Amino acid sequence: MKDAIQWIRSLLFNAYMYLCVLVFGIVYLIPAIISSDGAVAACHAYCRHIRWAASWMIGLKTEIRGEPPTYECMVTPKHQCFFDVLMIYGAVPRGKFIMKAILKYAPIVGQFGLRIGCIPVDRGKRGQAIKKMVSDVKAGHAHPGQLIIYPQGTRIAPGVKAPYKIGTGALYRELGQPVVPVATNVGVFWPKRGIMRKPGTAVFEFLPKIEPGLEVADFMARLEEQIETASDRLNKEAGFDG
Repeated sequence: MKDAIQWIRSLLFNAYMYLCVLVFGIVYLIPAIISSDGAVAACHAYCRHIRWAASWMIGLKTEIRGEPPTYECMVTPKHQCFFDVLMIYGAVPRGKFIMKAILKYAPIVGQFGLRIGCIPVDRGKRGQAIKKMVSDVKAGHAHPGQLIIYPQGTRIAPGVKAPYKIGTGALYRELGQPVVPVATNVGVFWPKRGIMRKPGTAVFEFLPKIEPGLEVADFMARLEEQIETASDRLNKEAGFDG
């Protein structure tokens, strides 16, 4: 019975989350058209609201640990579910994602994503996107802020091992910016698939930054070690023993 009630709460929360996309998109439409700052404000407001709603609708509280960066850098989070996208963006002042190109056609999400500086990437053309991104940064055309890139490229469930993509290393080498890894255990409470959301406290931990200048292989090894070690620790803290 308890699980059935939590499933219903989860279903209502999922519906509410998508309804809020429409509401916030309408409320912030004019500010977003006028300025990219308006789009950033809309996305931050949405992230704060959903974080608050999750705490009472499904009992999923959240905690930010470490120092979210306020300077220009790359942010490389562990990606376990949609909710961590909101948490990471809401924690930094001027985030922008590398996103699937198809998302730019998604109503509201695509338009606001482009307005905040997200970079659409066609599947199979990541190399071209990296080259354009580097040239835009060097030419001063890119939006300043925190470039958020998922080093494993997709959602990975807790306890599952998956390779770290070399594209993150290429960006590290070419951009010459510090990299801030982020660990999380949110996947313990919010599975990769399905409706059920579990109550608890999801932790997002900003780890010590990695300065530019390392060889790519050394950087990738350090990045993986930091994120995986911290995420495994947070998973155990949340009661996950897989």
